[in-house]
Amino acid sequence: MSSVDAGLIAAWLAARSMARDLPAPVPDRGGWRVDTGLPAETRRHVFTAACPGLVELGATIAEPRVLLKLAAPHAELAALLPPCWRLEPLAHVMTCADGFGAGGAPDLSGGYRLSVARDGDRAFARIAAPDSALAASGHAAERDGVFIYDRIVTEAAHRRRGLGRALMLALQRTRRSPAARQVLTATADGRALYASLGWQVHCPWSTAAIPE
Repeated sequence: MSSVDAGLIAAWLAARSMARDLPAPVPDRGGWRVDTGLPAETRRHVFTAACPGLVELGATIAEPRVLLKLAAPHAELAALLPPCWRLEPLAHVMTCADGFGAGGAPDLSGGYRLSVARDGDRAFARIAAPDSALAASGHAAERDGVFIYDRIVTEAAHRRRGLGRALMLALQRTRRSPAARQVLTATADGRALYASLGWQVHCPWSTAAIPE
């Protein structure tokens, strides 16, 4: 695994905010702050490396629903924070420079139906089950030289049927610039799917918050 590319993380964070209609990230204490204003998350602070600003935030924040994120393993983030902070499950930032899935088109069977909608530099893909219920969905956004995949979800009753792969391929086909670097964050389970499609881990992605 190479060293963390701060420019890549900054571009991914900006594209993520665009994909979710959130305020643009602003530089803050050696990292970036996103004022999400959501019921479960008022804001997040993102860092690509340990720094005094991260330590300061850990020592002064007392309220829940504020996330501290660091492109490093759990142990590195935990060592910087007081005991009141709790770590969330480890995720990974993953990248793919070229196309994946052997350039094939999405392959669906069994009555599943795929639809893709675009809104400027954003895209939304949806797979409906034979009974028209939502089976899988995902978002994508392109800006600043990156193309990100976001909120890729396959509902539990429809997993292990290739829907995740079909969804990713459909979103990939909306990428306008072949040079745009593809980026996503993956859970432990998602990491295996993306690795099977040719994605590589760029860095671990640790998150901490103060419990309610």
